[in-house]
Amino acid sequence: MDPKTNRAGGSAPQNGRGLSRRKLIRQVALTAGLGGTALLAACSKEDQQAQQQGPAVVTSRTEIAWKMQTAWQPGTVGNDAFLRFVAKVDAMSGGRLKIEPFQEGAIVGTFEMFDAVKNGVFNAMHVFPLYWAGKLPIAVFMSSFPLGPDQETQWEWFYGPGGATELAREAYAAQGLFWVGPIQHGPNLIHSKVPLRTFEDFAGKKIRYPGGIVAEVFSAAGVSTVLLPGGEIYPALEKGVIDAADYVGAAINWNLGFAEVTKYIVLPSLHQPVDLMDVTVNMKSWNALPKELQEVLIAAVKWHSWDQWSAIHEADRLHYRKFAEAGTEIITLPPAEIDKFRKVAIPLWYKWAKKDAIATRAFKIWLNYMLDTGFIERRWLAGYSI
Repeated sequence: MDPKTNRAGGSAPQNGRGLSRRKLIRQVALTAGLGGTALLAACSKEDQQAQQQGPAVVTSRTEIAWKMQTAWQPGTVGNDAFLRFVAKVDAMSGGRLKIEPFQEGAIVGTFEMFDAVKNGVFNAMHVFPLYWAGKLPIAVFMSSFPLGPDQETQWEWFYGPGGATELAREAYAAQGLFWVGPIQHGPNLIHSKVPLRTFEDFAGKKIRYPGGIVAEVFSAAGVSTVLLPGGEIYPALEKGVIDAADYVGAAINWNLGFAEVTKYIVLPSLHQPVDLMDVTVNMKSWNALPKELQEVLIAAVKWHSWDQWSAIHEADRLHYRKFAEAGTEIITLPPAEIDKFRKVAIPLWYKWAKKDAIATRAFKIWLNYMLDTGFIERRWLAGYSI
């Protein structure tokens, strides 16, 4: 596996001596293709004001340099998407915001990233929010939780108007961080050295999980859960330290060599069928950005979300075939076995929702959604309250 460089290639586009805020907003709308109508409407309003007030003040061309670490490993489709995101920020900002990208563990360990960004060791992180559930209980409900909403569109709704963006930013702000936005990724798979065909088969096994509610659900099924960053999973499987591992999708797991050390993939993804990432920034770094560059970064994250999602899903489709050709058996759990996991997952939803007021508010959004859409039958929730 050839490591990728930790710098995005290419040079910044030359945009003349400077950009007015109006021109920069127009550039964001056209480049990102996201929220264009609203942004161009803002431009039109500023055009009218400019006609009345005279020429707009040209914004500063001061270049801002950031360091951002990702949870992705070199040589993976996820890391390739991360590097495209870095290049997109450069282009959309007219070269004013330059991000130096670092791969998993390059500056600090993956599970140390939260505190490192909070304390200003580097400016921003590109990572899975579920890793921070112990610090921020809302993180459980910022990405798919076990047996919960399982479609990408449901999570786009969650962060839409009236959704959870404001709640996430409120929780992160209390930690000295700015939460920029969610990034679509794909379902997480369980790769196993032994067959796991029933709820009971999980009992007594050592399995890598990301912690939080996911680990608690499988602990309730009798699993001995182990917390490991992505780069440490292969050697743990190879040496027999663990029997199985949850990690991301087929393409990246193939890149990491899981076909060499496991024989089975277990479907469906009960625990993280929509495994979101995010970009989070040190609050001082965020506040130091001019408003127009804050808007650029928010738009770039939205662009990156679907760029990464489409790249990973296409790669996953092709790599399921590679796993099969390598002799991996794909096990699909039957509905009766899935219901056994649902029975232990639901009380844990309520447990995590009650950990603080923001987590409660986030879970209520999901609870109303699940009941209103018929996602879950009311009988499953009998005896629970929030």
